[in-house]
Amino acid sequence: MVTLAVTLVLLVVLVVVGAFVRVPYVSLGPGPTVNTLGAVGQTPVVKISGAPVRATDGNLNLTTVSVTDQLTLFQAIGMWFSGRDSLQPREEVFPPGQSTEETRRQDQQQMGGSEDSATIAALRYLKRPTELTVTVDPKGPAAASLKTGDRVVSVNGAAVSTSDELRDAVSKLKPGAVVTLGVPNTAASVPAGTPTPVEQRRVTLGARPGDTGKGYLGVTPEVVNADPSLRIDFNVGDIGGPSAGLMLTLAVIDKLGTTDLTGGKFIAGTGTISDSGEVGEIGGITHKTLAAREAGATDFLVPAGNCAEARSDVPDGLRLVRVDTLSDAIGELAAIRDGKNVTRC
Repeated sequence: MVTLAVTLVLLVVLVVVGAFVRVPYVSLGPGPTVNTLGAVGQTPVVKISGAPVRATDGNLNLTTVSVTDQLTLFQAIGMWFSGRDSLQPREEVFPPGQSTEETRRQDQQQMGGSEDSATIAALRYLKRPTELTVTVDPKGPAAASLKTGDRVVSVNGAAVSTSDELRDAVSKLKPGAVVTLGVPNTAASVPAGTPTPVEQRRVTLGARPGDTGKGYLGVTPEVVNADPSLRIDFNVGDIGGPSAGLMLTLAVIDKLGTTDLTGGKFIAGTGTISDSGEVGEIGGITHKTLAAREAGATDFLVPAGNCAEARSDVPDGLRLVRVDTLSDAIGELAAIRDGKNVTRC
């Protein structure tokens, strides 16, 4: 009887622990997918005004990873054995000292940055007007020569049009070097049709914080839409993070351009996007490919850096298409649309 009683007590303890004690892990699994050519509720995912917009068909779905927090021991074990979800230490998703709400706000900020980059990457691909502007640190080296909102078109005579080009041009120089920046004088009075005169502003570079061997200008560059009549807004619902950049960019190009990118096909994908059109790798690729296939996708655009992981678990019926840049993605979509060979992972 004693043995039976002890066994029952241990069983009760095990059940209580398994059902109520939280483990320091989160579960990652396939999340919702959103057709960037469609709508969330009644609001288009990509809404464009101030320019002609073509009717679109097919799917260009962004993909997400679901995160389940506050798991009990039994829930964690069940998800581990499901084969559909994976477990990850909680601190890798929710950093120590940062609340869940703070993490959510950070994800939303990253999505906002992704939307901005998608807009600029699309406009640059379509050869629509953009401008490289700067926000000036009032205590930085450039404060005496530049003001926030100034456009910069050249560094030491070499044209620059993206944030990366400006950063690269400055970081190649040493602290103490004098750099000449081309800044259009928008206040100058010039006859209609005459180019805006460009002033040459000289700045002595400081040392970059954290990397004192490189030059520091003391500005935050940003590429912005230069067409005041054109407005592009995004509505992705309650989705955060930077990984929707590529698919949002493609949606803008499909709507604002002249070419049908999908040919009516169901294509999904993922990847960050830079102003200049580089596609960056992301996390949770195998969860995203599964979500895409379950939603109906037949082709998935995979950032080159994620190809090896994506190949480790390919859903039946889904073709993995490798992309490094926005131009790659446009070319691969043409191949999919026309029934030609694609660049596989």
